[in-house]
Amino acid sequence: METVIAITLPIFLVVGLGFGTVKAGLFSAADMRIFGRFVISIALPALLFNAIAKRDVAEVFDPAFMGLYALASLLVMAVGFLWFRRAQGMPLDRAGICIMGAACSNSGYMSYPILLLAFPALAPKVLAMCLMVENLLMIPLMLAMIAIGRGKGAGPGAMILGIARDLMRRPLILALIAGLVWSLLKLPIPMVVDRGLMMISTASVALALFVIGGSLAGIALRGNMALAGQIIFGKLVLHPVMALLVLTLVAALGGPVLEADLRACLLIACAVPMLGVYPIFAQEVGMEGLASLAMLGTTAMSFFTLSLALALLL
Repeated sequence: METVIAITLPIFLVVGLGFGTVKAGLFSAADMRIFGRFVISIALPALLFNAIAKRDVAEVFDPAFMGLYALASLLVMAVGFLWFRRAQGMPLDRAGICIMGAACSNSGYMSYPILLLAFPALAPKVLAMCLMVENLLMIPLMLAMIAIGRGKGAGPGAMILGIARDLMRRPLILALIAGLVWSLLKLPIPMVVDRGLMMISTASVALALFVIGGSLAGIALRGNMALAGQIIFGKLVLHPVMALLVLTLVAALGGPVLEADLRACLLIACAVPMLGVYPIFAQEVGMEGLASLAMLGTTAMSFFTLSLALALLL
């Protein structure tokens, strides 16, 4: 248990520090947006590029891991659709926001810091794979569902083009592509550039956690508590349970079996809170209050659920 506390407590202390400094007035919510922009536009892309460019592509990307992570997330999406859309009769766009909260993890801000302490050798590789699945599969699917629900799905071609255009503007995707090209060409990274990237990359972990806490400090506790609770359950319980189910069934059917540490990384990646920009996506359908409430509850409760998961996995 000491090992688990040594991993989770420092992470949530930094989250708490961000929360406390905003509440105390040392930083504002606007400052957190600036810090967050630095993390998502500069620090994490530098980390991602470095993680891919310095390794062989086959070493970085494990098709079995990515397939299992994608399958677990898609199963959560399917269950969420049946529950929110079919059982509760929610409009497709609003159901899409609820499903996004349950099926899309915050790999850059939450999963990576935990993995860096628990499995430091695997953390950069797992981050790259998770971000690829999330940014190229899960988030585009969710955005397409929301767009169709809002009546903006003019046609599949236009929708795909719009999503692709949005993806190509994201620094993380550009860093991913650049890292892949660099790795495939087997180009060396100049020492000066490498050191600069490392310096920028090291800022990502602490600042990302700080931003999470600071962002939560400005959240107003309003919204449908029961619905937020369902999203919280979906993210913290259903997503990792689906990952465990996928790992078990695929192995039983003779499919690929991950090594023990990668299995643990997959389960942790599914057990973290939802993506940090969740309330921003929810603004499009007027559900930012619910999304913020769900994110606050998920982050607070994840201290206990992640501690339990780590205790079982380590």
